[in-house]
Amino acid sequence: MAGSTASKIIPLLVLLLVVAGIGFVLYQVYLGATKIRENAENSFASRNVVFTKDGVKVGVKHVENERYVDATQSWVVKAWNAGSAANNNVKRR
Repeated sequence: MAGSTASKIIPLLVLLLVVAGIGFVLYQVYLGATKIRENAENSFASRNVVFTKDGVKVGVKHVENERYVDATQSWVVKAWNAGSAANNNVKRR
């Protein structure tokens, strides 16, 4: 009778080991996926891209630099227009 009890327990132990092995592998996959997601979020956050429940939000970066470029471009356009107007007056004479 002892032999029959052992023969009934061994398949149960093998099944538990297989289930535990599959569970361990799935847990490691979950940890890896979580790490990849965190790294991606950090990478996008450094570029001012944030994932929310509503979708993706993109932040504006370097607003001061854009204002400087706009101001500079406006001076260039004014100078160009003034030069063009002066050049047209010279040609008309």
